[in-house]
Amino acid sequence: MKLVLIGYGKMGKTFEKVAQEKGHEIIARFWDTHPFEVNEETQALLKSAILVDFSIGEAVLHNVQCAGKLGLSLVEGTTGWQDKVDQVKALVEKSGIGMVYGSNFSIGVNLFYLVVEKAGELFSKFSQYAPFIEEAHHQFKKDAPSGTALELVRILQKAYGSTSIPVTSIRAGYIPGEHRVSFDSPFDQIRLEHIARGREGFAEGALLAAEWIQGKSGFYHFREILDKILTERLP
Repeated sequence: MKLVLIGYGKMGKTFEKVAQEKGHEIIARFWDTHPFEVNEETQALLKSAILVDFSIGEAVLHNVQCAGKLGLSLVEGTTGWQDKVDQVKALVEKSGIGMVYGSNFSIGVNLFYLVVEKAGELFSKFSQYAPFIEEAHHQFKKDAPSGTALELVRILQKAYGSTSIPVTSIRAGYIPGEHRVSFDSPFDQIRLEHIARGREGFAEGALLAAEWIQGKSGFYHFREILDKILTERLP
């Protein structure tokens, strides 16, 4: 599979390593001093490739517009653009390309979402249990709360309605990513936790998304893909 990287920071380089180890080819890389644009060079070079974006949230609309003009499907691994999701979806559907997005491409995190969703359904039946979220990342992460924490809020609000879910964020040191969902009562506390050991888990999930979106059109959340895979694998 031919892949193009948009954003060549730590996550982009980790993805490159994982993809190449699995026999995929990185045919181009774009970053802030070598931006992603539509021109004769990119039209010729990027034909039939899958784009993988690990740039910045502010660039997502531009990158999706370019992907649409080039007719190339896209895996969107950037956070901080959720307020533009309707605009992005409209661009994808109008252009006829395929796009997979998610606040977190870790397979473990997305299975964690399913566990939290079920826990929310159970604990919401007992008013003495109050949910809250804690998340921690390295000092260089700009957005807070994290996209993953915001997704956890959305998941819990399916069970709790418009109830405000408290979120605490920490930015310090070199933490790859930690997320905890707790249900607290006067009697006890139940805690669910996901701790990332590095960026490789995110890269594996993004690569799975790139493999899946080949030849498809439409706008998909990464959880939809995992749901399809789980349906195939579970009895």
